[in-house]
Amino acid sequence: MATTEVLLLEHIKTLGAEGELVKVKSGYARNFLFPRRKALLADRANKKQIEALIKARDLRKQKELLDAKAVAQQLASAAVVVVVKTGENGKIFGAVTPKEIADQLAKGGIEIDRKKIHIDAPIKEIGSHKFSVKLHPEVTCELAVEVVSENPIN
Repeated sequence: MATTEVLLLEHIKTLGAEGELVKVKSGYARNFLFPRRKALLADRANKKQIEALIKARDLRKQKELLDAKAVAQQLASAAVVVVVKTGENGKIFGAVTPKEIADQLAKGGIEIDRKKIHIDAPIKEIGSHKFSVKLHPEVTCELAVEVVSENPIN
């Protein structure tokens, strides 16, 4: 099979990161990558563009790291309280999900994608529970969520 060397213009999960030089099958490059503007043919004319993409990627990664550290500092002082409906015996209807935690953080002024919130096991009990937030490959913070009943048991 014939292969072509291409420069990736964006991150493609199965191939590599933006700015990388990879070898792919010619048909894949011609029929998928080039028409969707996901890659360029790696030739002399595109070498300067390769360097510019690598510099832009490095700057973007530094900015993302700084932003993640800033959000981690905000999260360190945040308190997460989720109010849930419970039955007569204090049992929660359903479970507390990352979406509910993300919504509570958003009410506090901290916007976080729910996919970055990792809960070890479904939260199905009232009380304090630990969870982690992976903001960046290098930045992870541990937080606690306080689950309280909408109608307290007497």
